[in-house]
Amino acid sequence: MELQKMKNGHSKDDGFDGLERMAERDEFLPGKSDEKKEMHFTDFEGKTSFGMSIFNLSNAIMGSGILGLAYAMSNTGIILFLILLVSIAILSGYSIHLLLKSAGVVGIRAYEQLGNRAFGHPGKVVAACIITVHNIGAMSSYLFIVKSELPLVIQAFLGQTENTGEWFMNGNYLIMICSTTIILPLATMKQLGYLGYTSGFSLSCMVFFLISVIYKKFNIPCPLGETLTNTTSWMDLPQVNGTDTMIDDSCEAKMFTMNSQTAYTVPILAFAFVCHPEVLPIYTELRDATKKRMQTVANVSILAMFVMYLLTALFGYLTFYTEVESELLATYSKVDPLDTLILCVRLAVLVAVTLTVPVVLFPIRRALLQILFPDKPFHWGRHIIIAICLLCIVNVLVIFVPSIRDIFGIIGATSAPSLIFILPGVFYIRIVPEEQEPLFSRPKIQAAVFAGLGVIFMVMSLSFIIIDWSTGESRSGGGH
Repeated sequence: MELQKMKNGHSKDDGFDGLERMAERDEFLPGKSDEKKEMHFTDFEGKTSFGMSIFNLSNAIMGSGILGLAYAMSNTGIILFLILLVSIAILSGYSIHLLLKSAGVVGIRAYEQLGNRAFGHPGKVVAACIITVHNIGAMSSYLFIVKSELPLVIQAFLGQTENTGEWFMNGNYLIMICSTTIILPLATMKQLGYLGYTSGFSLSCMVFFLISVIYKKFNIPCPLGETLTNTTSWMDLPQVNGTDTMIDDSCEAKMFTMNSQTAYTVPILAFAFVCHPEVLPIYTELRDATKKRMQTVANVSILAMFVMYLLTALFGYLTFYTEVESELLATYSKVDPLDTLILCVRLAVLVAVTLTVPVVLFPIRRALLQILFPDKPFHWGRHIIIAICLLCIVNVLVIFVPSIRDIFGIIGATSAPSLIFILPGVFYIRIVPEEQEPLFSRPKIQAAVFAGLGVIFMVMSLSFIIIDWSTGESRSGGGH
């Protein structure tokens, strides 16, 4: 989530630090118009077109969360999932409105700096810590995909239908090898550089993934024990009393359903829509930047991702029904481990997520350097040691966490509601002056309710997840 336009946060934000500090020192003047106040924010003349900004923000929204949406639908039913997906998308758009309004008042382009303006240094630390936790969760989800998918790719290349247990098919060894040979060298670069362009490739991979999911829906029978030949169609399957013999309760789409895994749905959806730390850098680079123009960029991006998420979840669920796993790609191995199309999808997704990990690592390191060494110049030792420590932490998490569902659940239940609901609402209340909007005005009451809703989501989701863990009722398909 969270993930793709990080190059803006480094190549541009670093150059704006002086302007941000000036904006933070300036007192708000109630007599000035919104247009005048926003000049602080748009002192830098953006060069990015409206269409490219939509592309960048869509990349920021798109992430590994898309792989868990079919699993979420299987535990809620189609109608309940649709209601929740629409709700999260609308609320995400509203939270971006709060961020843009707050940033326009004080001329700040960074999430952490909004925290500093609202609550001083503690606010900056809290915002930086939440972003750090969320990005560590995102890195973990990417490496978990490497852990579960790379052994299957090697297995397919060797022409084997089962994992024979060699060390080079052990996911734990593979993520350590990838981390040291590919990710660490890229993460120790001083600048992101060309890594920012992997965002386009990543989005292309996910579009390819969606097309493949839709195509496979019409080529995989249910139950999975049935097989279809190249010349067999759904209409050719045996019929008994006008009903397909292959259809049973496990192959019926549920409109509404509730079980112990339903608690993971809202966190998975929240995790999938987090893009908020990247909104302000993208706003800064937008040509002819205004709040209305950037809000339109956000709305179109959220709508595009809503359509992709819905189609992926729907066709993935209608392919496997109750058999869908928490990481959708892994479910296809139940059908044909050597399927060429799925192998191509796996390779594309693996390359995309591997190259995205160092992009996500950069803002974590930058936040840590700002908190721990705010006045220190660049030093290669600190730069490399922080990268190594972060990768070690993420590797340990991925090795010991049994399922990607748990990563989606915990991060989606803690940092995601904070970034989408709680912090934007609280920042808005604190930053927008009472001369402009009194404390009990409708916009601030709405912002307070919005932040409160995030707290409720967080508490309920965490409670249900902890109950699920304690009762040990996790579905066997959830882990790998």
